Amino acid sequence: MNIIRMSGGIGNQMFQYALYLKLVSLGKEVKFDDVTEYEPDNARPIMLSVFGIDYPKASKEEINEITDGSMNLVDRIRRKLFGRKSREYTEAFLGYDEEVLKKDSSYLCGYFQSEKYFKDIEKEVREAFRFRNVHMPEPIETQIKQYEEQIAGSLSISIHIRRGDYLQAEDVYGGICTDAYYEKAMEYLLEKYPSAHFFVFTNDTLWAEKWCEEKRAEKREFKFTVIKGTKEATGYIDLMLMSKCRHHIIANSSFSWWGAWLNDSPGKCVVAPEKWLNTCECHDIFTPDMVRIDAYGKIDIDNSAGL
Repeated sequence: MNIIRMSGGIGNQMFQYALYLKLVSLGKEVKFDDVTEYEPDNARPIMLSVFGIDYPKASKEEINEITDGSMNLVDRIRRKLFGRKSREYTEAFLGYDEEVLKKDSSYLCGYFQSEKYFKDIEKEVREAFRFRNVHMPEPIETQIKQYEEQIAGSLSISIHIRRGDYLQAEDVYGGICTDAYYEKAMEYLLEKYPSAHFFVFTNDTLWAEKWCEEKRAEKREFKFTVIKGTKEATGYIDLMLMSKCRHHIIANSSFSWWGAWLNDSPGKCVVAPEKWLNTCECHDIFTPDMVRIDAYGKIDIDNSAGL
C-alpha cells in the first residue's frame, strides 16, 4: 500500500488526488495522510469535498508503520541504535518523476505538478473534478450567480493575480508574473478577441481594483470585472468561476493552473508565465497548449503553442 501525504491548498490537493487516480488505475492500493500537514491551526482547508470526493484515509498506525514513526519505547530505542527505516519517498524534483508510479509500499511526498502523471486518464480526472458539492454562502450567493451570468454572456478571460503569501516569498515567486507579463498577455488576447472581458481573480481585491483603473486609463479597450466576496475558505468558488471562462491568463500558481485546465474547450487559449519558480526549473508544469510570456512581456516563441 502507498500513502500520499496531502499538503497545500486546493490546487496542490487536486494534483495529489490526480496522482491517486493514476496509481489506482495501475492496480495499486493507495490511501491519504490528510492529518500530518493539517494539524496546525493555521493550516489551509482541505477542499476536495466540493467535488463530492471521498478518499480513503490512512490510519495513524498505518502512517507510523510505513514511516517508522511509532513512539513506543522499543521502536525509539531501535531507531536510536540502528537508525530510522522509513519508506518515505519524496519526488526527485518539481516535475514529472516516473519513479513515483513504480512505488508499491511507500509514503509519497510532493506536489506532483504535471499533467504527465494523469494525461492518459484525463477523462477520469475531469469527471472526478466536477463541482458537485459547492456550498454558496448566503451573503454572496446572488453576487456569484451574477458573475456566472456575466462570464457565460461575454467573451470571458480569467486573470489570476496572486499577492498576499507570494509577496512574502519574493525569492521563490517574485519577478515572474510582473506588470509587463500581464499587460502583454492582455494585449495578446485582446488582439485575438477584440470583445474580451477580463475577470480578475485575486487575494487582494482592493489592490486589483486600483490596478484595473490604471490599465483602463492606459487602454480604453480593456474591460474588467474584479471578482469579490470570496475568501480563502471559499476559494473553490473562484476556481469554479475561473473554469467557466473561455480563455485564461494564469499566475505561477497551481490554483489558476487548474482553473484553466478544468475548462475543457478545445479552442481555449491559456497564457502562462515563461518561468514558474525562481528556485528551480519546472518544465513539466506547462501543458502543450500554453502561450508563455516572460517577465519582460516577451512571448517565448520556442515554448508556446501555435507560434
